[in-house]
Amino acid sequence: QLVESGGGLVQPGGSLRLSCEHSGFNFDYQHIAWFRQAAGKEREGVSCISRRSDFTNSADSVKGRFTVSRDNAKKMVYLQMNSLNPEDTAVYYCAATTTLESDCSLTETNYAYWGQGTRVTVSS
Repeated sequence: QLVESGGGLVQPGGSLRLSCEHSGFNFDYQHIAWFRQAAGKEREGVSCISRRSDFTNSADSVKGRFTVSRDNAKKMVYLQMNSLNPEDTAVYYCAATTTLESDCSLTETNYAYWGQGTRVTVSS
């Protein structure tokens, strides 16, 4: 089970840190990714981190602003979001995969386990 938290209302230029708590088994073997879905738009991949934290990937729209990290001991994954703008407004989801691939991806169909989402609103 994946549970996201940390969403809320923030002004443009502000920061938020999202958390994803994993309460199931095999966390150490799973790649974790963050996706988001804005109103009226398709869900898109934001950032991902491999099971050993040796590979990360982010969408071009968030590179340099968002940072993904994980703490396997705590079974937590984080998304630090800086320099937020209104285009970042969306429901953010974390997802997990047990793929045998060594690197994570931002392909939605690769992920079998999903959280319920946390809403982020960037507005003045």
